[in-house]
Amino acid sequence: MDISFALTGKGYVIVAADTTAARSIIKMKVDEDKIKVISPHLLMAYSGEPGDTVQFAEYVERNLRLYQIRNTHPLRPSSAASWIRGALASSLRSRKPYSVNLLVGGYDTSTYTPHLYWIDYLGTMTSVPFAAHGYGSYFALSLLDRYHDPEASLEEGLATLRRCLDEVAKRLVVSPEKYKVRVVDKDGVREIEL
Repeated sequence: MDISFALTGKGYVIVAADTTAARSIIKMKVDEDKIKVISPHLLMAYSGEPGDTVQFAEYVERNLRLYQIRNTHPLRPSSAASWIRGALASSLRSRKPYSVNLLVGGYDTSTYTPHLYWIDYLGTMTSVPFAAHGYGSYFALSLLDRYHDPEASLEEGLATLRRCLDEVAKRLVVSPEKYKVRVVDKDGVREIEL
């Protein structure tokens, strides 16, 4: 029952994920953070099986941090997304595959451009201007297709995100109450209250 959205704009990536931890019809927690900050200019929203998601997110965070320590600079968003996709694809061919869907967003400080990658549990990856995972994607992708503008300011991007969240709240029977929203841009990652 995880819902996550992401979209790019002029110099930023917005990532939003619900904060509900549920199993079947039972709500266990309403303050779960499903967005992992991997580096100062890179973050990842994850959804899927509860144990797999947290374990895989921590595995990615630690390995990308190890790369930064060994090489004195962090991976750029495209390289990090490729490494993450490879790790997910390798686990798929093992006895313990991760059941995790990801939205990887980052800001490339060398080219001054935002990047967003959609990765599913089968290790499929594509670069996209906007993305969604979970039941919310049934309602939000058409809105994002219509209202997304790659040259939009941060305020316009947040307005588009609010449209998606309002549509999910209106149409989904068991819609989440709260979302955590983070933005990554030239200044790094920060959390935004809607």
